[in-house]
Amino acid sequence: MILPIYVYGQPVLREIAKPVDLNMEGLDQLIADMYETMKNADGVGIAAPQVGKSLRIVIVDGTDIADDYPELKDFKRVMINPEITEKSEETADYSEGCLSVPDINCNVTRPKRITVKYFNEKKEE
Repeated sequence: MILPIYVYGQPVLREIAKPVDLNMEGLDQLIADMYETMKNADGVGIAAPQVGKSLRIVIVDGTDIADDYPELKDFKRVMINPEITEKSEETADYSEGCLSVPDINCNVTRPKRITVKYFNEKKEE
């Protein structure tokens, strides 16, 4: 089911998202709905707060932009309770957009590499 995307100004986007109980009822359906919502909006990533849920869930699918970024050819992840455990000192600038701030792109400086600890959709760490 395609969910409404919450846009800039909605309070849920400013909240600190809550950890997810891996046994939460409806978790698998929420993940499926988030993925469908992201794809419908031509996005490459979406977080649960963007669909009104203050939960630590992030979905990323870089396969649609693999023509421009070949390293993303097989990059598809569901991250539940993600935590950045390492980040490089070296940074990179990318032009980014956000489904919650439609029609605006800007350059963002981020660490060039990060390591993330998370649970996948099969609840495997």
